[in-house]
Amino acid sequence: MSSKKGNYFDVSLVFFLFLLMICSCVTIFSAQKYAQYDDNFFLKQIIWFVLGIIIASCIFIFDFEQISKVTPFLYGFGLLLLIGILIAPSTLVPEINGAKSWYVVPGIGSIQPSEYMKIFLIMMLANVTSKHYERGDGDFILLLKIAAVSLPPVLLILLQNDFGSSLVMVVITIAVIFLSGINWRYILVIFMLILTTVGCLVATFLYNPDFLLNIFGEYQLNRIYSWLDPFEHGEGIGFQLKQSLLAIGSGMIDGKGLQQSNVYTPEAHSDFIFTIVAEEFGFIGASVVISLYFLIIYRMLGIAMYVRNTLYEFYICIGMVALFTFHTFQNIGMVTGLIPITGIPLLLMSYGGSSVMASMLGMGLVLNVSLKKRDFMFSSDK
Repeated sequence: MSSKKGNYFDVSLVFFLFLLMICSCVTIFSAQKYAQYDDNFFLKQIIWFVLGIIIASCIFIFDFEQISKVTPFLYGFGLLLLIGILIAPSTLVPEINGAKSWYVVPGIGSIQPSEYMKIFLIMMLANVTSKHYERGDGDFILLLKIAAVSLPPVLLILLQNDFGSSLVMVVITIAVIFLSGINWRYILVIFMLILTTVGCLVATFLYNPDFLLNIFGEYQLNRIYSWLDPFEHGEGIGFQLKQSLLAIGSGMIDGKGLQQSNVYTPEAHSDFIFTIVAEEFGFIGASVVISLYFLIIYRMLGIAMYVRNTLYEFYICIGMVALFTFHTFQNIGMVTGLIPITGIPLLLMSYGGSSVMASMLGMGLVLNVSLKKRDFMFSSDK
């Protein structure tokens, strides 16, 4: 048996991403008839994808030693953008859908720093965790480092009333902790803290819901009420979810056909894009989209396994797996009524420049990881 060093580039991951982009453009083309705005979202989404591909391609110029060195600066820049959201005037940072999370730049459009911060957080967690093991410090010290990196962006985004994005960052952090190799006792304590926190929130909601206004705000609390009974609140806060359920149910097995949807759903081109998929292409079309996400996540896990001995690259892949897994579960779950609406997009399907370009930045990192040398077993040396 001999081994041979060769370049490994995950062409199948690129292919699945390309298929997802096609699905996105086709669905947005159909969904934009419901948009509350006059923009051509189909054309803009194509532009975002082109820019995203350019960003992902530029990542290949750098090796991971260079990327690791620049990571703290990107993380710091992301924090500054989040702080700016809180102190900028309303003309630059207007309130949209109950949250102040976007810079509105004339001639460019809206920029959502939290989407980029998710990628910067993944990079910073990977950087901190990998360097920690190089120094050989204890597990408790590692937990303190991870907390010091994760808490500032989570708290800043919570102050923007964007609970969904902060929850994504918490999930990414938990994924890195669980795979960081720390003592299981610490993980058990973290798991119990999570269960206790969730239990306390549920109990507070049942017996003293007004107290939660101090944490989530009235808009977020109303979303929970609308989730529990969307048809009772169907003319108010529950209208979006009610329409989504009606649209998905009307699609049945094979759907109504392209541009044949007739159930109006607000934000159908962005957060509720899966509603259009299910209505126009039915259960079959929805299953295809879900399968694409499964294959993308599966390929990223495969890449992570190939580089599991190089910790920085490994944790970047794990962070991206957590990001895509949670976004997919959360978005599809909220439009089907399984979990409360949190307003996070379906990555690379929903319309949005910040979401698309941040996702492609992360994908560029993963594909760059896949270019690392791999051992091929049972091959002859030439």
